[in-house]
Amino acid sequence: MRKLIVTTGSVTIAHELADQLIPLGRSPENLIQIDDPSVSGRHAQLELVGEDYHLQDLGSTNGTRVNGQPITTVALRPGDRIRFGKVDACFECESGTAAHPVPVLAEVAARPAEVSAKPADFANASPFPRRKMQRDPLRAAIFAAAAIAILAFLGSMIVLLQMQPPAL
Repeated sequence: MRKLIVTTGSVTIAHELADQLIPLGRSPENLIQIDDPSVSGRHAQLELVGEDYHLQDLGSTNGTRVNGQPITTVALRPGDRIRFGKVDACFECESGTAAHPVPVLAEVAARPAEVSAKPADFANASPFPRRKMQRDPLRAAIFAAAAIAILAFLGSMIVLLQMQPPAL
């Protein structure tokens, strides 16, 4: 039986892999739930293809690495070291096959960007696009005429209300 051994902090959990499709992430809907803030809600998935499990990153925020290399999709081999965000995992089989040597994972230091600039192809990601107001001179003239007509009407009403009725 194949296993994925996930280490979160000081807790190590071995998950037996038996399903065809196994979603992984922080969300409780995943078959393998990894409760860590560096792991996305739907971070990755394992899919059984023939005899091998393939690991696919699902566009996670912090990415998925196998043996220190960022991946989008990869076929897993026994002994592969996987990193979901900041959480380490290891893929292994109980078949007795020797694990291939893996590189030592080095901690990557994060630092803020020195320069920040909007990319040339940047687009607004808001679902509510900003409306572009186009100036229409005819519409502006109609509104101006309507405003003048309303003011003239109100002025004539005020004059009529202030008039004294004729004396008899």
